[in-house]
Amino acid sequence: MSACPGGPVTAAPGPPSRSSRRLVRTVTVVASCLAVLAAAVVIGVRALGQEPTVTLLANWTADDESHFRKAVIEPFERKYHIHVDYQGSNAESQVLGADVEAGTPPDVVVLTGPGELAEYARQKHLVPLEGLVRGADFGTSWATPLADGHVYWFPLKADVKSIVWYPADVGEEQRRQAVEQPARWCVGMGSGATSGWPGTDWIEDILLQQSGPRVYEEWARGDLPWRSPQVRKAWTTWRDLVGADGDPGLVRRALKTPYGEASRPVAASPRGCTLEHQASFIRSKPPWKRVDGRYEPSARLLFGAPANQAWEVSGDLVALLHSTPQAERLIRYLASADAQRAWSVAESGFSVHTGAQPAPGSISPWQRSLAAVLLDKGAVHCFDASDAMPPSVRDAFAEATIEFLADSRHLDALLRSLDTLSDTPGLTWVPSVCDPRP
Repeated sequence: MSACPGGPVTAAPGPPSRSSRRLVRTVTVVASCLAVLAAAVVIGVRALGQEPTVTLLANWTADDESHFRKAVIEPFERKYHIHVDYQGSNAESQVLGADVEAGTPPDVVVLTGPGELAEYARQKHLVPLEGLVRGADFGTSWATPLADGHVYWFPLKADVKSIVWYPADVGEEQRRQAVEQPARWCVGMGSGATSGWPGTDWIEDILLQQSGPRVYEEWARGDLPWRSPQVRKAWTTWRDLVGADGDPGLVRRALKTPYGEASRPVAASPRGCTLEHQASFIRSKPPWKRVDGRYEPSARLLFGAPANQAWEVSGDLVALLHSTPQAERLIRYLASADAQRAWSVAESGFSVHTGAQPAPGSISPWQRSLAAVLLDKGAVHCFDASDAMPPSVRDAFAEATIEFLADSRHLDALLRSLDTLSDTPGLTWVPSVCDPRP
């Protein structure tokens, strides 16, 4: 048995001598052995824990994970020679909870919910980010100080939610007519274990546009009852817009359709639905690409209110659970303009880092417009209220939207249950979800 495997050597033109063939074969065997040895060293060092490694948990899987690895992780590994042990999961809240309970949390996590992160901070599972992240790079609604004065997270990617998408060939008058026709709305409530969140987005945005940021923030931090007139009106407005107490067929379609497939009819022939109230990330879906999707601020389309006064936003938030030199290096990197820009371009998303904006001409007009919305200092940005609520309230809210859509006569009971849950002692509420008024 040979010491290392070796393949045949391709001969150079002309008949080589016996000594040259022996030399080529020797060189090939040695090179092959060195390559195998190098790979063995890498594997061995990792197995012994001698290579700097940082563990990272996020919710990006499949194509999203591939994009994240290529755009963000691999450049970090090449630059700093630190291995990133990445885990992507569609049930990352459950995975993180189990890991924390077992005493084996990841070093770094990316979550969409500041409410969930605030609870981990209260339990002393998060590390403050002062000294690692420049607060000036992000607004206060994105890197929110908690009651102890510390900042525990920052956004890697952001989205706008106070918008309605429509095909490029649908004119203004057609859009105004479609708003009043429930069948013209693309609605899908399905999202696996988190089904119902598209309904929470509707209610949150309606409340924000009807009642303003002050009322919205009081409700999001648990100070305004669910049975208040303002909140109740938001629920009934949503009911009327999507026909929850009208056509049972529309309701069944909404309840059975995954949110990612709700826009399929917009590109069908003949066209089905025309409008979709959904966050900016939905524009990357194939149907909206095919119809050259455009957007209108929900305030203007739904209520005829002035646009760019208040916007519901969301984000993927980075937090540190285990402080090591390599984890701190990853935090600094993810907060950098280069990493933020790279991930936004890969995902056709947005960064609110003031130095991470793409070069002029490198993005489409609609992307440039929404990027300007996120950075507009004259507007108020309010974080997704359900994401900012304690996890138990957030989950109950999502479930309630499904029950309400199925039978809107249960609204009183649903709101009463949400009030009871929100009054549970010991819940952690984020103190602020909106920018200060300019």
